[in-house]
Amino acid sequence: MENRPQHTRLEDVQALLSGALLVAFAVVLFRQAGLLTGGTPGLTFLGYYATGLPFGVLYFLINLPFYLFGYLAIGKAFTVKTFVAVLLLSVFSEYLPRWIHIESIHPIFAAILGGLLAGAGLLMLIRHQSSLGGVGVLALYLQKKRGWRAGSMQMIADAVIVCAAFFLVEPERVVLSVLGVVVLNLVLAVNHRPGRYFSQ
Repeated sequence: MENRPQHTRLEDVQALLSGALLVAFAVVLFRQAGLLTGGTPGLTFLGYYATGLPFGVLYFLINLPFYLFGYLAIGKAFTVKTFVAVLLLSVFSEYLPRWIHIESIHPIFAAILGGLLAGAGLLMLIRHQSSLGGVGVLALYLQKKRGWRAGSMQMIADAVIVCAAFFLVEPERVVLSVLGVVVLNLVLAVNHRPGRYFSQ
């Protein structure tokens, strides 16, 4: 069997930092426009809109139960990288609004750009055997064990989460959030397929 080259530790660090930062910027855009997204960040947005508690704190806490599953299902290295990515996103999402101020943004543009940024960030993390926890862990597990595309599985979960938002967010904002989720998952579905990339 062909030996595949592995990512170096420096490459992993770069990917975790960059991927988490891109997704955090997407979170800032969604939050500024009153939108949300899917996956564990989407669950966190529901909690954020319902309680007003800090997004970063909620995101970190929601992910805690999933680390054991990630360790048992996918392995130690994946779980450690995922923990680091979740921690980075939690920190970045709280500090980015202090570093960059967005006075206004059109909700449609926020949905599209946020979806693209989040998709690109998640793609970087996935290619370096990491994720943003929660639903992403389950999607990657099913892709590895059953051959189901992570992007397709994530889209189903995202649809459920976004539909739940109708109880907390104005309907037009939910519809625009769906646009962002579709853009995000198209990035994953088109660019991430098992066996296509070698340095994994």
